[in-house]
Amino acid sequence: MKTNVTDIQKDVAQKKLEITRAFNAPVQMVWSAWTDPKLLDQWWAPKPYQAKTKSMDFKEGGAWHYCMVGPEGDVHWCRADYLRIDFQNYYTLKDAFCDENGIKNTAHPSMHWKNTFHKVKDSTKVHIEITFAKVEDMEKIIEMGFKEGFTAAHTNLDELLAKTNLIHNA
Repeated sequence: MKTNVTDIQKDVAQKKLEITRAFNAPVQMVWSAWTDPKLLDQWWAPKPYQAKTKSMDFKEGGAWHYCMVGPEGDVHWCRADYLRIDFQNYYTLKDAFCDENGIKNTAHPSMHWKNTFHKVKDSTKVHIEITFAKVEDMEKIIEMGFKEGFTAAHTNLDELLAKTNLIHNA
């Protein structure tokens, strides 16, 4: 089993983070893990947090409303509004912190994501561009632990894909 590394690069001039990560599974499995709420809830939050989907409508104009619940019971709500979807190739979204009703919290920065999926031999390379309105917004997200949290979530996804692959190959 090949171990993959999450590479996160900061581009201050473009107000963007570029993340690249390979996963040891075919595109259709990785795509499903990023777009199916039952699977997202199993890996999206870095442990010991858990992701819980309140609602998801994965289509252009749809949204994913979810929270991350901490071990002390703290709850952090988020909302991702899907902008463009090209099945198993890429999707874009606008992500923001919100409340339990999906009303955006403007005290925290929002982000524009483009997630692209590429087949590379027997694995899938995911390339993510996250752009911000201001450099300060990017810095705030980084200070909130984005790099560490997203890297940990990718480890969760590795574990989920390995289990799923075992089931598919049994």
